[in-house]
Amino acid sequence: MKPSNKLKILNDPIYGFITIPNSSIFDLIEHKYFQRLRRISQMGLSYLVYPGAHHTRFHHAIGCMHLMQKAIQVLRFKGVEISDKEEEALCVAILLHDIGHGPFSHAMEHSIVNGVSHEEISLLFMQQLNTEFNDDLTLAIQIFKGEYHRKFMLQLISSQIDMDRADYLKRDSFYTGVAEGNINSERLITMLNVTNDELVIEDKGIYSVEKFLVARRLMYWQVYLHKTSLVAEQLLIRVLQRAKELTKKGVVLNASPPLSFFLNNEIALKNFNDDCLETFSKLDDYDIVSAMKSWQYNEDFVLSNLCEMIINRNLLKIKIKKKPLKKESLKSHIEALQIKYNISEAEASYFVFTGQISNQAYSQKKQNIKILYKNGKVEDIVKASDQLNLKALSKPVTKYYICYPKDQL
Repeated sequence: MKPSNKLKILNDPIYGFITIPNSSIFDLIEHKYFQRLRRISQMGLSYLVYPGAHHTRFHHAIGCMHLMQKAIQVLRFKGVEISDKEEEALCVAILLHDIGHGPFSHAMEHSIVNGVSHEEISLLFMQQLNTEFNDDLTLAIQIFKGEYHRKFMLQLISSQIDMDRADYLKRDSFYTGVAEGNINSERLITMLNVTNDELVIEDKGIYSVEKFLVARRLMYWQVYLHKTSLVAEQLLIRVLQRAKELTKKGVVLNASPPLSFFLNNEIALKNFNDDCLETFSKLDDYDIVSAMKSWQYNEDFVLSNLCEMIINRNLLKIKIKKKPLKKESLKSHIEALQIKYNISEAEASYFVFTGQISNQAYSQKKQNIKILYKNGKVEDIVKASDQLNLKALSKPVTKYYICYPKDQL
């Protein structure tokens, strides 16, 4: 039998050609758990605002792996020792960092599973793959969990200037057409170094870091927390919550077997066993969209209207304020809806609700971004920068919103 060629090259619209480093990483990418990411959108329902935002978690994971290869190359060039085994583990860890995402990215965490984060599910997938791949992923899992003695390796995967952010800002900016998020990831990576087992940026890269933080802030307000994306995601969360509520009451809803499983069972981390994981791996955006296409004709007033709103992009009205909203405003909208459609307060609450959003481009409490000077001194980016607005960027900004129906449902 002729051996198959596993050293593939992919063409990426952001970075050009991306090389898959070795055959074991190729086998991981070929695995059904990873292939599922082709069916999970990277930006949830943002395409309702930015029509081009149809790229997937698969795209993003491959991009992150490419940037990780670049970062390792740069650090080795600067004398940081990284063994071949560590290199492979870093590439595997960043490749699989998002493998636990559910359909439409974050909506699942708030509705179908009970407080199980995508990071926890990612780890469960990694452990399952480790069993299948004869423990080849052990080091990658150690790094991912922060248990490996070389701390800077975790920072490359998860910190305030990691390969994940370096890819998604550039990629999401490209696919949405929002130029403000277009960072120079190539230059940022070229400025990386390690001192005292910590990831640092050389002082000549300081302006690239400033641009990166400003881009992150603008992308959050303009894209990730865009009011239309926000209301669409809230509606999706409520669709799944309502579906679960009706299922509990014995209503049989038309849904795919994996979706039915999560609607019928209360799944928390403690009972997220191998069977659950296998069922979860069969869930993707298509299950949710086809369910909503069917549910928009359901006789339940709440479920049918919520689904119709998303399918036909006829969303709720949303107002964003700088101060918390008065309870009277919420109450009057709920009462008006109850009277108009003769529905209960609980049913009306699916269409009228408040919430808050917060944006902090840089946190001084988390692993800080450190600048390395030529004399060996290291200091926090906020202190190192002569730009006053970086101090402002490290303060969280909170806004409050209310959603309610336009004139008619």
